Amino acid sequence: QVQLVESGGGVVQAGGSLRLSCAASGSRFSISTMGWYRQAPGNQRELVATITRGGSTDYSDSVKGRFTISRDNTKNTVYLQMNVLKPEDTAVYYCNAVIWTNDYWGQGTQVTVSS
Repeated sequence: QVQLVESGGGVVQAGGSLRLSCAASGSRFSISTMGWYRQAPGNQRELVATITRGGSTDYSDSVKGRFTISRDNTKNTVYLQMNVLKPEDTAVYYCNAVIWTNDYWGQGTQVTVSS
């Protein structure tokens, strides 16, 4: 049973920083792409950033230059360093892992940016 456990969300003032972590466990196979998505109230879930096992990254235009995704393959953990946070970054952030052709999701962690 694959589980993804996120941590690091919270409340921060605009301009501040937060670091999210997501640890995956229970997989007998290698995790290929890992990523972060977010969903604000009334909005659809959207891509924030992804990273392949080899370290190639992709970011949404709204977070480029402010957020950095990284991963530690030895720990099956992905991180999201979020700097210069804006009120529009407020959302529930979800971790995602792709194993073979299956998608796995974390339970989500709330990030709230006050103005």
